[in-house]
Amino acid sequence: MPRTEELSVRAGDVELAATLTLPDAAPPADRRGRYPNVLLLGSWLPRTRDGGWDRVRHAAWFAPAEEGPGILARLAETLAAHGVASLRCDPRGCGASEGVWESTSLFTRIDDARDALGAMRSRSELDLSRAGILGHGEGAAIAMSVAIGDPAIGALTLVGAAARSYRDVLRRGVAERGRRGIDRQHRIVAAVDRASEELIELADRGEAACGVPLDAETSVHLELDGLRQAFGTPPRALITMLNRSLTLVHGADDAWVDPSESELLLQARPHAAPAVRQLAIPGAGHDLAEVPDATIDEIAADLAARLEPRELPPVLIAISEMS
Repeated sequence: MPRTEELSVRAGDVELAATLTLPDAAPPADRRGRYPNVLLLGSWLPRTRDGGWDRVRHAAWFAPAEEGPGILARLAETLAAHGVASLRCDPRGCGASEGVWESTSLFTRIDDARDALGAMRSRSELDLSRAGILGHGEGAAIAMSVAIGDPAIGALTLVGAAARSYRDVLRRGVAERGRRGIDRQHRIVAAVDRASEELIELADRGEAACGVPLDAETSVHLELDGLRQAFGTPPRALITMLNRSLTLVHGADDAWVDPSESELLLQARPHAAPAVRQLAIPGAGHDLAEVPDATIDEIAADLAARLEPRELPPVLIAISEMS
């Protein structure tokens, strides 16, 4: 069984609750006996560090349900079985983390991911030269944004990633969820879908916030900076600047981000970039909740195999030698 440690990660003006998962096996003998490592980033709407809906701080937003472990918890355990450590955090305002999810922008979540990487680099058990990021949904765009400016990140896995502006992705997702009834049992999903065109219009006009009614008596005050930033930061543009090892994973029945988005990302890749592996999973939705453990193991094994040592910049060499 993997070993876990509960951490508090300083991210700007808040503390994020986090779990560091370490392999039970001894670290590899090479590279000073340190573990390769991965930062795990979750999708949009309030979620916990495990990747599931946040029923801790936002219980009234989601339908009660018996759910298995979230996608990030499953991946953390499986990565550990392949000798890879991982860190995952409750986002701002979710789970045990400080802050307010409704007022957290996309750019703030990107900064929080950078701070989480900084926390990982202070750990003596982790090999700074063999690091990767796995991003799910919105976390895929965050992963690309972080990796572009971080030469130590050698490999990425993007699960359910968008390519186009979130304006287009949101509209297509609203239509698909309406057609199939996917996730509409959750009050916040139904509310956001109903208000989607108003959200888009107000964000495009530069309005600060929008009230999203959950019911006749309750409304969510959603600040719009995050949506506006997502509209103006299409991942298809980000990937043109990303010359790293990459695997794209997408559930064929994803009702949040159409699987064709992964194809668009693939087409936008630089010609000189390393080859991309694609994994399309029949019958799987956005959260891959339907997939067996063998598929999660395939995703984890693929990422573990791509965590090759990279040349570090001087500042990270100094940090590595000090820790």
